[in-house]
Amino acid sequence: MLIHTRIEQKLLDAFDPEVLDVTNESYLHNVPAGSESHFKVVIVTPQFEGMRLLQRHRAVNAIVAEELAEHIHALALHTYTPGEWYQYYAEKPPASPKCLGGEKKAIV
Repeated sequence: MLIHTRIEQKLLDAFDPEVLDVTNESYLHNVPAGSESHFKVVIVTPQFEGMRLLQRHRAVNAIVAEELAEHIHALALHTYTPGEWYQYYAEKPPASPKCLGGEKKAIV
């Protein structure tokens, strides 16, 4: 099973989200074609009500701990309550920053 699919299924089962978007962004980075190492997750669930951002991220990380330990290099998390999502983000989900391609710039 693809890592993308495993992440998605685990989050669906754990959080019953109103919105879930798991995006493989590996192609934006300096990795081999077909890699599954960089992901962005947008998740909207009432379970995040009353939780601080760090608590939300820890909750998601706990669910995908195996994938984080064995496969994932980077996981961008965008965690919202339904109220936050529909008030601020539903029309324009967060964009990922551009990757610098893994190149190191010389320090002058």
